[in-house]
Amino acid sequence: MNNIMNVYNTYRNSLFWIKIPHRYLSVTRTSSKYHELSGQNVQYLQRSIVDTMHFQNSLPRLPIPELEKTCERYINSVKPLLTADELQKTIGIVENFKSSPGKELQEELKSVDAKNKHTSYISGPWFDMYLKSRTPLVLNYNPFLSFKDDPKSEFNTQLLRATNMVFSSLRFMKSLHNNLLEPEVYHLNAEKSDTQFFRKTMRLMPKRFAWYGAYLFKAFPLDMSQFKNLFCSTRIPHLGKDEIKSFPDSRHIAVLRNGNIYVFDAIDGHGDIIPPSHISSCINYILSDTQPSSKHPVPALTSQERDTWAKAREHLVKIGNSEQLQLVDSAIFLLILDDENFDAEKDLVPYARQMLHGHSHNRWFDKSFSLIITKDGKAALNFEHAWGDGVAVMRYFNEIYKDSTANHFVGPKTLPANIDPSSLVKRLDFQIDDQLKSEIKMAEEKFNELTSTLQLDVMQHNLLHRECIKSFKLSPDSIVQLGLQMAFYKLHGKFVATYESCSTSAFKHGRTETVRPLTTATRKCVEEFHKRNTTDLKGLMVECTKVHNQLTKEAAMGQGFDRHLFGLRIMAEKLNQKVPHLFEDPSFVKANHFVISTSTLFGFYFSGGGFGPVVKDGFGIAYGFLDNQLGCLVSSYKTHQDGAAFVDALRSSYDEIYNSLSKR
Repeated sequence: MNNIMNVYNTYRNSLFWIKIPHRYLSVTRTSSKYHELSGQNVQYLQRSIVDTMHFQNSLPRLPIPELEKTCERYINSVKPLLTADELQKTIGIVENFKSSPGKELQEELKSVDAKNKHTSYISGPWFDMYLKSRTPLVLNYNPFLSFKDDPKSEFNTQLLRATNMVFSSLRFMKSLHNNLLEPEVYHLNAEKSDTQFFRKTMRLMPKRFAWYGAYLFKAFPLDMSQFKNLFCSTRIPHLGKDEIKSFPDSRHIAVLRNGNIYVFDAIDGHGDIIPPSHISSCINYILSDTQPSSKHPVPALTSQERDTWAKAREHLVKIGNSEQLQLVDSAIFLLILDDENFDAEKDLVPYARQMLHGHSHNRWFDKSFSLIITKDGKAALNFEHAWGDGVAVMRYFNEIYKDSTANHFVGPKTLPANIDPSSLVKRLDFQIDDQLKSEIKMAEEKFNELTSTLQLDVMQHNLLHRECIKSFKLSPDSIVQLGLQMAFYKLHGKFVATYESCSTSAFKHGRTETVRPLTTATRKCVEEFHKRNTTDLKGLMVECTKVHNQLTKEAAMGQGFDRHLFGLRIMAEKLNQKVPHLFEDPSFVKANHFVISTSTLFGFYFSGGGFGPVVKDGFGIAYGFLDNQLGCLVSSYKTHQDGAAFVDALRSSYDEIYNSLSKR
């Protein structure tokens, strides 16, 4: 037992590398050209010798932190937010919580967790949190991720890009469903573990010991439980609480264009993907359809508040639309064909708008993900968040980009398929009555009202890039977060609760944990910058990095405090207890009103992404280092925040940081 615990503790201490999904994606090896693929090689993107879920059952379980540590971490997190009097009052409330009822709730949480070893203590409550929310998915939950263009410009047409990415998606899906997709593994030393010897050894390792075997190679398998909902699934609206529903035997994809929905079988009766030229013919048929935009587009209803959409859906079923809804719900995924064109240099904000929310008539926000292709071949994903986090999405994102650009399944010289696509493609015609016409109109109006208040602003900094920051032995992530605090302080002269997501996918059924970038170290550094005190700014930034790295490490190890407190609160509700005073404390409310909500992504095939603010008076900030520059997409609501002013303050803050670091 002691040996196992020693291994586990070493493992936990190795988890510092887990920050967000992109940093631990496995490397995929794809064939070089489509014409070299034949037979079953065409059907599968990968043929892993280790089962996709080989490590799943042996993954370590997400730990429940010690109550004492959680309370200590919470107090440390609110120190830079509160006045001295507020802090003393909060410390007293936390001490009372720690003795009672916190102690009782902690024991109950541990007891329930011990009886459910197949999952994590946070998984069920976290699903419920998403599914019980009644706010619209658009802007509140669904983010977007944008692909880079195909390196070969002749393949950047809507038809070719859509066909190639659809075919790659189906190859990915078949590999996943047949247990042939490489397991998600982080290789601490890839030269020693990302090898055929490692894979052959792991294949022979009994599944219940597989994680420990990988550990000996300094390789760390990650949770893949969310992958089952990547394809053939959707979110179904119900009154009070939605559900995630899967359709594992689905063979068709759904296509949205001009508010019209089409379906066609992409998998034949033998379970094989239909030829790429057939997919191309079906998509081309849809693109050539002269059917005008629907006057009463049902997709607009998916942008509504969830109970409103649930009632409208019930009415849709009642008047004879069960089959149409079933075909959309059960589709492998949703392909969206938009008619817009975008200039890569000039249209950053319009493009981001298109991918974040687009037009309500041409979106179905409930699907697990939508692959969006514009008229000029720009591509992005928009995904529903309840079913999972970035691990599965980013794996899929990277794999299909590599596969679709390495193996151009169709090209400018591809001959049309000798088929009649009109016999394969079905347009879904919904039965619409006066009640639905009114509800659709209202949905479109509310959508336009909501999106019209959204402001998007882009900040790009060419000097303070990843390698520059690392050259000063500082954490790029901590410096980006420091700049965000500086910018807000410049505008408002105060500090606010700040959220940064961290994956806990190193554990079975892990989801996310919160990193709180506003610390006493960042506050002190911001104040010294504001005073223009240049005595030891570099030393202060070193301290910011040190503290931020420690918080990230704790979060990745399942030792943050936010999910733990969330679990304790849910436990009190399940026991029908009065909500502990801690959760009603104004300081707790203030600490969880995330005015600055952030997420970061980085990858060779990623060109940007974004999401809406999580509170009305907040900023939603997606940032990353792309092509040797720092980029941020900042979202805000015009009636509450000035995004343009924030971006200006942000740019000047990064200038100040760069100038301070560059001084010799």
